[in-house]
Amino acid sequence: MAQTQQQSSGFSLPAPADAASAANAPTTTTATVILPPGEKFEGTYTVVSDTSSRDLLVGGGILLVLFVAFFFAKNAYANTMVAKRVPPNKANAAGWWLFVFLASLATGVVLAAVNSAKFMTPLIIGPVAAVGLLALVLMFVSGRK
Repeated sequence: MAQTQQQSSGFSLPAPADAASAANAPTTTTATVILPPGEKFEGTYTVVSDTSSRDLLVGGGILLVLFVAFFFAKNAYANTMVAKRVPPNKANAAGWWLFVFLASLATGVVLAAVNSAKFMTPLIIGPVAAVGLLALVLMFVSGRK
């Protein structure tokens, strides 16, 4: 009882190609270039730097959660400073500078993770790093007795 009609299971192998048609078919090849240390690649090439809205939304959500955590860390740091006999207004200022430092650090890391080709440029990371370093210095200066 042989079936005359085959039922398709959704997968079929392509028909075998003979050597003559394979020789005439266009071939696509990819090349990997490994340069010795110190040499530069000459020529033009493009870097894909497209960031989807989903990536930016996930990065923004992560930053929001981190900012809430940093706010609690700011309060804990200020309370610790007050316990060490630092005046409350100076301790609160040091806590806010800690918040700014952590926020700028997290912003730089999230931007680098979302799209490093687009956001790791000196015009973007430079100011973020400068604000972070300034906040770190001001945190230590304002947290003195």
